Amino acid sequence: MDLTRRPRRLRRDGLRELVSETTVEARDLIAPVFVDATTDERRPIPSMPGHERVPVDEAVDRVNELLETGVESVILFGVPEDKDPEGTRAWAEDGVVQRATRRVSEATDATVITDVCMCEYTSHGHCGILEEGAREAPRMTVDDDATLGRIEEIAVSQAAAGADVVAPSGMIDGMVGGIRAGLDREGFEDVPVMSYAAKYESAFYGPFRDAADGAPAFGDRRHYQMDPANVREARREVALDVEQGADVLMVKPALPYLDVISEVRRTFDHPVAAYNVSGEYAMVHAAAEKGWLDLEATALESLTAIKRAGADLILTYFAEDVAARL
Repeated sequence: MDLTRRPRRLRRDGLRELVSETTVEARDLIAPVFVDATTDERRPIPSMPGHERVPVDEAVDRVNELLETGVESVILFGVPEDKDPEGTRAWAEDGVVQRATRRVSEATDATVITDVCMCEYTSHGHCGILEEGAREAPRMTVDDDATLGRIEEIAVSQAAAGADVVAPSGMIDGMVGGIRAGLDREGFEDVPVMSYAAKYESAFYGPFRDAADGAPAFGDRRHYQMDPANVREARREVALDVEQGADVLMVKPALPYLDVISEVRRTFDHPVAAYNVSGEYAMVHAAAEKGWLDLEATALESLTAIKRAGADLILTYFAEDVAARL
């Protein structure tokens, strides 16, 4: 045995950190904030320990709490005061995200990203305008073409409120091109689009749907979110968003789709974001509560794996805790 080769030499404290290939920094993380127009006090989210819905009046305070940990970017999700079949509160000038965005962008130095979708605002819980007869054929629900104009309106209204980045998450065909055209037409040429370019129809979204009150009232989202079995399709989806002007490419979820993150990183030269989703967060918390895992160590290892796979940015519910540790 050739003992001149001893990789362990570089694993001692001091050297180990010096040769580390992948690092996670607080500025790499995007922290979600749930703003609730139906409440005047903070409400814990039972399925996501440590997270709350905050009223609009406390959005600035919540963002400042995150900034103190070293996090620099937040994404705002809204729970509206009322819903209707077309989700009209999503693009209202006085909508919950629009109001919160104005306050946070004016009062803090945070980079404010806004979620561009309709599922939290529609009474049926789907991500757009329903096709005629959708209830009779619940797996064919959203009319892409009818939805595009609404998605564009949402993005423009959020940019007008002060969003630094808009993030369309509905996997609606043509959404990036429509949003880019609308932003440019209204004078928001400098507002980037962070597209959920490869978003899978996943079982890991459950806690988020509790947090944002966005679960479908019937049917599912299989016809507009991707099949978990497919990776070549992800390349096609992402390529379309690149052609339409996406500035940042998101893969969602993260941990079960590290191969997809890696594929997007190799294939495209755009910044790559990954969404470490609510189910991934909740699983680690549940195991930690049982004493089966160390919460902080598992969270940091998970984020390191996502970064190692090729993500430049990570949207994660662990942002606050991990950033404070870093």
